[in-house]
Amino acid sequence: MSLVAISDLHVRHADNRAFTEALRPASDDDWLLVAGDVAETSDDILWAMELLSERFSTVVWTPGNHELWTSPRDPVQLRGEARYRHLVEALRGLGVHTPEDPYPVWPGPDGPVVVAPLFVLYDYTFRPEGARTKEEALAVAHASGVVCTDEYLLHPDPYPSRDEWCRARLDYTRKRLDALDTDAPTVLVNHFPLVREPTRVLHYPEFAQWCGTEATADWHTRYRARAVVYGHLHIPRTIVVDGVPHIEVSLGYPREWGPRPKPPEGPRPVLP
Repeated sequence: MSLVAISDLHVRHADNRAFTEALRPASDDDWLLVAGDVAETSDDILWAMELLSERFSTVVWTPGNHELWTSPRDPVQLRGEARYRHLVEALRGLGVHTPEDPYPVWPGPDGPVVVAPLFVLYDYTFRPEGARTKEEALAVAHASGVVCTDEYLLHPDPYPSRDEWCRARLDYTRKRLDALDTDAPTVLVNHFPLVREPTRVLHYPEFAQWCGTEATADWHTRYRARAVVYGHLHIPRTIVVDGVPHIEVSLGYPREWGPRPKPPEGPRPVLP
């Protein structure tokens, strides 16, 4: 019985779709954490999540930025919070745990551990060097030509901005985590890294402002994390911060993983 994780499946790409179709648990009891960016359109998201929910004993999902895009190709044209809630209800119908559900407890080796899927977005506080405000950070990005597609497709409705939506999610999530038993260890699952350290190796440092929030910098210690699982950066690796492994579990795009000397592996082990 293993707790394993993956993210950034991006199944609209044929090679990634084939990779997803080939995913199998090593045991009938394995749990799978899906840390966002399954796809951009609702049909593709539900196709992949239904497939995975039929194969793994328990599936836990948190959204990435791509799930929250309102793409012109998607027949579901809901925006912002309404789009997120639509996906939550659809995935609940498949038996998938979402950030709106009671946190499941992993009973396997190294357990019991509370598995907490988080949805906290970003607030432009991972700023480029010298930028003191969100506006200055965005100006640097636009001047360099490195601007995340979220600025055009990820709508924050009914919030006035993505950072305001992030602040609302932070307040909601803190209350839920604070309500846990103070002795309960956790595995924290978020699409974006909870600490800034993983973004230090980005080829385009301007992109970091769309990669998280400084408000979660101590969550791995405050909430007794055995591990933190994230994706988004397409740089699969593990770093240790304050003794806690932060595991990026992304697949990424075929143009990224195709040239690597080894083919992509399946989900990465988290526990035991």
